[in-house]
Amino acid sequence: MDFVKTSRTKIHLLYDNHGRQLRYLRLGVTERCNLRCFYCMPEEGLNFSHKSQILSFEEMKRLTSILAKMGINKVRITGGEPFVRKNIMDLIEDLTHIEGIDSVNITTNGTNLIEHLPRLKAIGIDAINLSLDCLDKDRFFKITRRDEYDQVIASFHALMESGISTKVNMVVMQEHNIDDIIPMSELTLTHNVSVRFIEEMPFNGGGKLFTPIKWNAKQIIEHVKTKYPATVRLNDHESSTSHNYQLPDAKGSIGVIPAYTRTICTACDRIRLTPKGELKTCLYDSGVFSFRDFIRKGATDLEIEDQFRKLFSNRAKDGFEAQQREKTNSNSFESMATIGG
Repeated sequence: MDFVKTSRTKIHLLYDNHGRQLRYLRLGVTERCNLRCFYCMPEEGLNFSHKSQILSFEEMKRLTSILAKMGINKVRITGGEPFVRKNIMDLIEDLTHIEGIDSVNITTNGTNLIEHLPRLKAIGIDAINLSLDCLDKDRFFKITRRDEYDQVIASFHALMESGISTKVNMVVMQEHNIDDIIPMSELTLTHNVSVRFIEEMPFNGGGKLFTPIKWNAKQIIEHVKTKYPATVRLNDHESSTSHNYQLPDAKGSIGVIPAYTRTICTACDRIRLTPKGELKTCLYDSGVFSFRDFIRKGATDLEIEDQFRKLFSNRAKDGFEAQQREKTNSNSFESMATIGG
């Protein structure tokens, strides 16, 4: 078993059955969201879990601490929308103090972000991903079913002024926001921001029929190059979730996340814990184990650690294998809100 030494403890690293080291925890803190994006959930919302079914902050911190002892050094807080959960800032700050956790990041829709920015910066949050699917107020309303565009754009500019590393995530959807690809790319000309275009995925909570996408990662970049043919490919780090590029003379960069075509699986180093404590060893599985139930039955830290190792010893090699294991031909999948982003 591989291990590394720190000043206080010995860390036994966590690997899956394909030799990939797990370093990155995506921690869903709530299923709830104050937007109703049509590609994520039905207009009436979801049958949200009772608060007793959601992991407590103490349970989240315990699981994160155990994973930190196994080599996890980065945590991303996801939802739903994280900032709709009461006292979420206390959890975020506590996570930054866990030994072994070097980076705590957040994905948010930006509707309730500005009031928290001073404290986020003070506690040393490394990066924030802002979900923003268009730069047009009318299209924003049609996509999200909520009139929050002005607040989200204000959050974008506040992030630019804060100095916190920022990525903007845009889900690319045929007939809905294709006209925004070029304007969104052009944000990087004047701002030090990474704009990432995400292939649409089937995780819509039954909100609509999902058909195979036309706008994949390759087509998105080809579209950008119709206006900026000198766009260049950048060097991606080994476990990057995006293929990254830069427009000529741009301050920032753009990227494409092949979340549906799944060409980034080979170096995946991520663990997903849903708000209910379900472990997902892959985005495309339906959850392989309930750590919430395991904890509440009295599992020790060592038993929890051993269970993580056992579950990752049978991990699908990629999203296609994970989906095949589910043996489903449904056009409707779980919502990203309940998965944890």
